[in-house]
Amino acid sequence: MFHSWWRLLPSMVPFFLPVLPFMILVSPPPTVSAQPKQTNVSLGSSVAASDGASWPSPSGRFAFGFYPKAQGLAVGVWLTTTPNRTVVWTANRDDPPITDGYLRLTFDGRLLWSAPGGVEKAVSQGSEPAALAAMIDTGNFVLYNSNGAIIWSTFGSPTDTLLPGQSLFPDGQLFSSLSEADRSTGKYRLHNQNDANLVLYPVDTSDTADDAYWDTGTFQIGFLLTLNLDSTGLLYLSGDNGSYSKNISLPKASSGSPSGTQVYYRAIVDVDGILRLYSHSFSNNGSSTTRVEWAALQDRCLVRGVCPLNSFCSPNADEEPVCLCPPGFDFVDPTQIALGCARNSSGGDCSTKSSDVGDEGLTMVTVKNTTWVNKAYSILPPTTSLDACRAACLNDCFCQAALFIEDKCYKQMLPLRYGRTGSNDTLLLKVAASRKQAVVHERESKLRVDVLVVGVVLAGLSVIVFAISGYFFLERKRAARYIRTPDSDNSGSDDYSTLKSYSYGELERATENFREELGRGAFGTVFKGTVSDGARVIAVKRLEKMVEEGEREFQREVRAIGRTHHKNLVRLLGFCNQGSSRLLVYEYMSNGSLADLLFKAETWPTWRERCRIALDVARGLHYLHEELENHIIHCDIKPQNILMDATGTAKIADFGLAKLLMPDQTRTYTGIRGTRGYLAPEWHKNAPITVKADVYSYGVVLLEIICCRRNMELEEAGHGETLLELAYECLVDDEFGRLKKDEAMDETELARMVRAGLWCVQEQPVFRPSMKNVIMMIEGHMEAPLPPPPASFSS
Repeated sequence: MFHSWWRLLPSMVPFFLPVLPFMILVSPPPTVSAQPKQTNVSLGSSVAASDGASWPSPSGRFAFGFYPKAQGLAVGVWLTTTPNRTVVWTANRDDPPITDGYLRLTFDGRLLWSAPGGVEKAVSQGSEPAALAAMIDTGNFVLYNSNGAIIWSTFGSPTDTLLPGQSLFPDGQLFSSLSEADRSTGKYRLHNQNDANLVLYPVDTSDTADDAYWDTGTFQIGFLLTLNLDSTGLLYLSGDNGSYSKNISLPKASSGSPSGTQVYYRAIVDVDGILRLYSHSFSNNGSSTTRVEWAALQDRCLVRGVCPLNSFCSPNADEEPVCLCPPGFDFVDPTQIALGCARNSSGGDCSTKSSDVGDEGLTMVTVKNTTWVNKAYSILPPTTSLDACRAACLNDCFCQAALFIEDKCYKQMLPLRYGRTGSNDTLLLKVAASRKQAVVHERESKLRVDVLVVGVVLAGLSVIVFAISGYFFLERKRAARYIRTPDSDNSGSDDYSTLKSYSYGELERATENFREELGRGAFGTVFKGTVSDGARVIAVKRLEKMVEEGEREFQREVRAIGRTHHKNLVRLLGFCNQGSSRLLVYEYMSNGSLADLLFKAETWPTWRERCRIALDVARGLHYLHEELENHIIHCDIKPQNILMDATGTAKIADFGLAKLLMPDQTRTYTGIRGTRGYLAPEWHKNAPITVKADVYSYGVVLLEIICCRRNMELEEAGHGETLLELAYECLVDDEFGRLKKDEAMDETELARMVRAGLWCVQEQPVFRPSMKNVIMMIEGHMEAPLPPPPASFSS
């Protein structure tokens, strides 16, 4: 039987999309029935150019007229805050300041500024002559035609600000201002893209990930979105004819304001490039206070373009961004930082002769803990060391810098862009060695006299210090047995610091020469062992495919797993990295795998136990996907990789196939991994692999947990359908008898879990829920509508 499931999609969309940390799903806010008041402006009206001359709204909160700009005036709309006006819209913002003239609504229906000598400049771009204009209490200045329809408004042509009731439509942009005093077009823009993503960029850049520094992550959801701000201070995206809404900020509680206080909100791309939401509270006496309610970013160094080419951003003690030149570079003009940095020596590229470099030649200086846009023209093999990376760039006349990231070497040409402190990347810069040595020599010369003076003083003090220290040494030695030495500071240690390093011989003895095999996987075999004189049982995974990618896979796994701590993940205890031997030491899971429990045991777990196992696995994946700083895609979720401890808790194992993502990545390309029957469709399409690939695999596992049978079992037995297809049939027909085992099961709960599983296995990743939403569905905190059928389903 064929079901018209697609008719349900408009109502389903809000439910399955991932929720970003600063966003929650809501219904579109209700419209306000009361019409705001307005001040009408009739044809022939005019205002002479002077500071503050305007057409105010009825409440006096907003006005349309002249405000100060540089040595003159500009035309715009402002909110009458104290002590200074807050400009929310500017006409012809990049024009020179106005010094005289009039703002006029002409008798032929044009809104313009005119000056003596016949000078005129249009303020609006109406499609037909206006019959009336109005300044509305919402902050919108509008032109009406003779039928009362709006033909132009300031809300329809925003500059840097959105007010309540105003929207930024698809492909619309907001541009920051040059400064607080100059509302000309500034350095940053907010673009509501046609792929449904809302993104911040520097101006004069392409809409690419290299230039983006903040976004809502709503790309490719299948329909366009509109950015809105409502009267409660809620900044949100909406689309699909109102059936989809996603919050960016949270609505503000009006009860928190004193009696009689009026609150106005505005969202703006600020001068510094950060999207912020402000509130302006007006008291009864007319005074106002301004407060930031929400900001897209807190660290201003994350804004790309805050520092110019070849420089990097580092916050000072007041968290203000400071632009610095790396070693071997100086500002082109220290009085004009925007010009950027340039090398302070010549030579070293393919256009110069070796004799131009100088007698001392070139060297590479190292800059650690900075991050830059990676625009490599050549990438060296992953096995390249830092020293080899340095040498490769030094010997390549095209290479002017190199980025060493995650054990890979990326050769770069100048200029370098968007540098900032932070991250574990290493930048190598080619500079003239003679210049570097001259600087060192100059410093040493200045220090010689100081060293002689200090040396004499220290010699005199050393006798006194020696006598005192001798006394305290004896006292400390006598009391030492009562004092516990504090742990050393490991803040600068590597990822191995919390893991025990084993020799191969230790693990060989612990496993009795790898005698008892617990399981075998794609990258190796797991053996049972004991340590601490047999007091602790461990599981030792011996990695066996160590050609080419083996070393990199091992290093990646140890770094990733060593940082994970969750009750639903198998804990990594140690490792062995001796010679060609690569082994991992895990906690021992005494109750085997979920596969054994579901498919091989004589009796199945009870329904209540299966529900708990499903939640255990979901919580483990949620931790990997959303709670780690460096998110992890497991890539091979299946019952064999879910182990059970002595208390019956399910834990996800085997991150040997995991792909570790950098914090600013959301997807990656990689070769096919995983197991047939659990693989998401994108594995076979050379499409980006995201955390949604794990969600698909979890959906299959969830249905297997429900039914205690393998997904491919029916198809392999010749029934011509998979477990996914059977589950969908039972769900739409409301007949769960074929899914049940011989036990009492709550059908409402069963249907809820089946729906969750079927949403997880949707063919398009965007239709799959996040693991956070999966947990909410299983627990009954989120209503799951009827999902579309699996891709292979047919009537």
